[in-house]
Amino acid sequence: MARRIAIVEDEPAIRDNYAAAFRREGYVVDGYEARRPALDAFEARLPDLVVIDINLKNDVEGGFELCRELRARSADLPIIFLTARDSEFDAVSGLRLGADDYLTKDISLPHLMARVAALFRRLDALQKPEGGDGRLSRGALVVDTERMTVHWKDRSVGLTLTEFWLVHALARYPGHVKNRQQLMDAAQAVLDDNTITSHVKRIRRKFHAIDPDFDAIETVYGMGYRWLSE
Repeated sequence: MARRIAIVEDEPAIRDNYAAAFRREGYVVDGYEARRPALDAFEARLPDLVVIDINLKNDVEGGFELCRELRARSADLPIIFLTARDSEFDAVSGLRLGADDYLTKDISLPHLMARVAALFRRLDALQKPEGGDGRLSRGALVVDTERMTVHWKDRSVGLTLTEFWLVHALARYPGHVKNRQQLMDAAQAVLDDNTITSHVKRIRRKFHAIDPDFDAIETVYGMGYRWLSE
C-alpha cells in the first residue's frame, strides 16, 4: 500500500509542486492550506508522514502549533518542517517540538525525496528487527523495536522516530563512541551536526524528566557520543 504524505503549506503553487514531486515517487498526497483543515482531516486518519510550513496564512507560528498537536497524538509520526525560515532559532524550536527534520525551501527536490525516503526506511527497519524478539536491554533501559517503545526504570520515554533511532544506535554498543556521521548512518538519517546536537539534547531532557540523575549519554568532545555501560 502506498504511503500517504500530508503537505501543510499555504502557498498553492508551492504545495502543488511538492505534491506532484511526491506523487511521481509513488506516494499518495493530501494538501492543506492551514492548520485547522489539516487537524480536522487527521481526526479521521493520520498520514504516514507530514510536511509542514511554519507560516500558515495569518497564523505566523501555525506550523509550530500543528507540530505540537501532532506530536501529542503520535510519538512516532514522521514530521518534517519545510520552510523559508532559515534561522537557527527556528530550526531548534522545530526540533524541540518533536520534528524529525527541519529543511529550508532551497533544498532540491531529489534531496527532499531522499530525506523522506530515509525516514520511511527507518520506520520500516524499526518494525522489522534483525531477528530475536526485537528487545534491547541495557541496565535500566529497555528498547522494543517491534512496538517502538523505550522504557527507563520501567517508565515509558516518549521518543520521536529520529530520537528512537539515535538511542537505539547508541545503546546497541555501550561504551563505544559514535561520531555524528556514524549516528546518521546507524539511524539511516541525513542530518547536519546542529540537528544531531539538538536531538541529543532533547533526548536527555526526556530521560531527565523521568530520572533527574540520568547520565547514560556522554558527550565525548570533538568526537561524538556514547552510551555508558553499567
